[in-house]
Amino acid sequence: MLWRDGALHEDTVLPFDLADRGLLLGDGVFDTALALGGRVVEEEAHLARLGAAGTALGFAVDLGEAWAAMRAVAARHPRAAIRTTVTRGAGPRGLRPPVAPRPVLWAAAAPLRPGTAFSEVSLGWSAIRRNETSPASRHKTLGYLDAVLAAEAAAQDGHDEAVFLNTAGRVACAGIGTLFAVSGREVATPPLDEGVLAGIVRARVLALAPGLGLGAAERPLTPEDLAQADAVFLTNSLRLVAPVRRIGDRDYASAGHPAVLALREALSREIAQACGMAVEG
Repeated sequence: MLWRDGALHEDTVLPFDLADRGLLLGDGVFDTALALGGRVVEEEAHLARLGAAGTALGFAVDLGEAWAAMRAVAARHPRAAIRTTVTRGAGPRGLRPPVAPRPVLWAAAAPLRPGTAFSEVSLGWSAIRRNETSPASRHKTLGYLDAVLAAEAAAQDGHDEAVFLNTAGRVACAGIGTLFAVSGREVATPPLDEGVLAGIVRARVLALAPGLGLGAAERPLTPEDLAQADAVFLTNSLRLVAPVRRIGDRDYASAGHPAVLALREALSREIAQACGMAVEG
């Protein structure tokens, strides 16, 4: 299911300008959201992040169009992953952006695979470093080749996904989300300037934790911090709170940890109240 130029299309094959900078240079941004019962979970936060990403790259995202697109495709599926993509549009040859860009926006929906939310993950250490000095490390840009290659390498080693260190050798994130380390009654995650995307669920975890009697901290984490943690979990908008069962050759009993369970229950309750239906985990 695809929305483009104000209309829904069953097919994903539509005319496209081959001079589009998103295609040629990865010059664009995207957002992935969870839709339940026709409603986009944390809709306003997703729209705000998409707009901020466009601003960071130097072009404006039409948030009214993005809102209409997200809602249109969400309404066609009871449970779906919604991806909204915006490129800078076509431009002349060369790297410098056009003076007056004409962004191109579309949204797509795909039925959410059963069991995606809250499912356990195994992570392998990537040899690729996350460049925390790059704006692309803090925004969902179309240049995802590092994550693609890291995911394939992790899969070959028997893992579900990859975890990245930044150029300083500290923990940045996983290829598909933010990492949290649980130590006692505290959950800690690297700050954004470590090369971390401002995740929507990341923000909700940090907000929910104090009400559950958990300390919430944003601070640099080392591989040793993860190795010594009682539990580790990953957050993103589709998996929500995903317990990590292994990083490299270190095993964790994250799924049964009280802090992870409490956060899962609180987030599930919050989403159910907002969308009128339970999260399928």
